[in-house]
Amino acid sequence: MTNDKGIFIKNIYYMLSYAFQILKQKNYESVASEEFDQIQDLFAAILAKGVAKQLKQGLYREYVTQHENLSVMRGKLDMPGTIRNRIQRKQKLACEFDELSENNLFNQILKTTMYYLVKDKGVSTMHKAALNKELIFFDRVELLEPSAIAWNRLYYQRNNKNYEMLLNICYFVMDGMLQTTEKGEYKMAAFSDEHMARLYEKFILEYYRQHHAYLSEAKAAQVKWDLVGENDESMIRFLPVMQTDIFLRLNEKVLILDAKYYGKTLQKQYDKYTLHSNNIYQIFTYVKNQDKLNTGNVAGMLVYAKTDEEITSDCEFNMGGNMIGAKTLDLNRDFKLIAAQLDGIAEHFFGKQTIA
Repeated sequence: MTNDKGIFIKNIYYMLSYAFQILKQKNYESVASEEFDQIQDLFAAILAKGVAKQLKQGLYREYVTQHENLSVMRGKLDMPGTIRNRIQRKQKLACEFDELSENNLFNQILKTTMYYLVKDKGVSTMHKAALNKELIFFDRVELLEPSAIAWNRLYYQRNNKNYEMLLNICYFVMDGMLQTTEKGEYKMAAFSDEHMARLYEKFILEYYRQHHAYLSEAKAAQVKWDLVGENDESMIRFLPVMQTDIFLRLNEKVLILDAKYYGKTLQKQYDKYTLHSNNIYQIFTYVKNQDKLNTGNVAGMLVYAKTDEEITSDCEFNMGGNMIGAKTLDLNRDFKLIAAQLDGIAEHFFGKQTIA
């Protein structure tokens, strides 16, 4: 099945598996073989498998500050609270102490996302049942108000690294799909273009990293401005950062890719279809500043996700000695054909190489 942009939901799973390598582990094999009618059902299936594995290892716990009235001293004394107890004739000490707890932001986000997926009509009965069984183990974990989730407070280290993929899925659901109705209730909407664009960009980069190991570099790199004046270096703080989506290098040759996921890949002016002006200006600026010596060894490519437009943006130009072009990646095809398109882009610039 496809989402509202005509993308095979199975291909979204493949894209996720490149962005998050953990999805290629054996316990997710059954998810890869399933057919999904709704994107939220795919997310529910991934969470059900991931949370089941995490429960076997134990939910992540971290120190959380607790406030309790106790008969004996624990931690440090909360003086204002103790004074209130005395006034109320309570023979208790108000104490503040840190305790290892499952009721932390990581598990709260997991529980809240599972809770809303279970309530959604687009999630299958099978996946709802799996999530409901797992929710029993979250009885000591609080639910969060979806609009108040502090995503910027999530930091990953060795003890909670397993949560990174799971909470990214939660982010796609809670931030990218959950919307408030006029009655103040929550419902699932289409997977947002903004979140899909981030996944699309990450997928392309990871694909080249994994399947084109001959490249000496495959990363999201910054291009430095080609400044020549004596005072230009001191003025560089006023210039915007040139952050590429995908920067590929083989020896002296560089290919800069800019992943674009839009509702419309072309703009129309005076009955003429053209590439988005800002996109062309952007990729041209990246290429020219990277190729400071005008060698012609740097090229740029806009990689658009195909829409339902009849005209596709497949073109290439020699602009001042550098190749600048645009390609359209059709996500509504068998994944092997998508992979072949990506391989073809690299082969066209770097030549035939041995790929994984």
